[in-house]
Amino acid sequence: MRKLLNTLFIMSEDAYLTLDGENVVVRRGENEVSRFPLHTLEGIISFSYAGASPSLMGACAKRGVNLCFCSPNGRFLARTVGESSGNVMLRRTQYRAADDLHASCLIARNMVFGKVYNCRWSIERTIRDHAMRVDEAKLKNASELLQNALINIRSAASLDELRGLEGESAAIYFSVFDDMILNNKDEFFFHGRNRRPPLDNVNAMLSFTYALLANDCSSALESAGLDSYVGYMHRDRPGRNSLALDLMEEFRPCIADRFVLTLINNRIIKSDDFEERENTAVIMTDEGRKKVIRAWQERKRDTITHPYLKEKMPWGLVPYLQALLLARYLRDDLDAYPPFLWK
Repeated sequence: MRKLLNTLFIMSEDAYLTLDGENVVVRRGENEVSRFPLHTLEGIISFSYAGASPSLMGACAKRGVNLCFCSPNGRFLARTVGESSGNVMLRRTQYRAADDLHASCLIARNMVFGKVYNCRWSIERTIRDHAMRVDEAKLKNASELLQNALINIRSAASLDELRGLEGESAAIYFSVFDDMILNNKDEFFFHGRNRRPPLDNVNAMLSFTYALLANDCSSALESAGLDSYVGYMHRDRPGRNSLALDLMEEFRPCIADRFVLTLINNRIIKSDDFEERENTAVIMTDEGRKKVIRAWQERKRDTITHPYLKEKMPWGLVPYLQALLLARYLRDDLDAYPPFLWK
């Protein structure tokens, strides 16, 4: 079983990363701020514009440490990639499936089924835990609509039909997302998904958390020997990790969205952790991002029983296990890709 190691997050915009022996060194100007043994890390995510030295990028690629560069607002910029793991036959099978629209639909259909199933269960969980504080009838109606959507998703015969069903389901789910926000409604409200830029506190948190989740999914797929850039529902586009976006669909409701709701409802994040720019964009402050990342790392250490494998594992390993299951399906070891169905 893969071991869940630490991820190093670099938050300072002027921090520069270098390699000294077997240590990652963080510098600001001429000063050394801190250092970390490279062998204890499974990933480094830098929100700095300064970048990293070629020697560190080479060492990370050689050791399989995921080194990812994002803008200070959390938008993905680039990622170092070393030699591909796994065998070439697996990746050739992945590419052939991506070129076959029917085969792509079979995989994407199960991923979308997992997403909508988890959206519905997220709503049901809110009803179960907070029935006296929410509009139960409204949430129940949304849950029933998503249940009906699951039936249609199972029989979707094309990617276009599947995308339409996914879009309709997302609209139903997000129509009640604001109802699942229970505290500080004046500052934390959700009137629809917006991004690039996000225009409110909740959307700013969702965008930042989705960026973290996408990076975890990319790393998981590459570790399983798959190409994170060649997807099934998300088609090829230069610079886009299409398969990572496919894989993260089923994790958005249960990992990212519930995480955001927990931070708000438990008052871990506050309105002063955000700032509004002149163009009305809302971004998280440095302190706000640090709060989210600390909580994200803690969340990844929480354990869950995998619904398909029936094994206990940290949440942080779930994307890796799903990537392995996808690889097993592509090798014909499984009859179908089993999506992650949260309970």
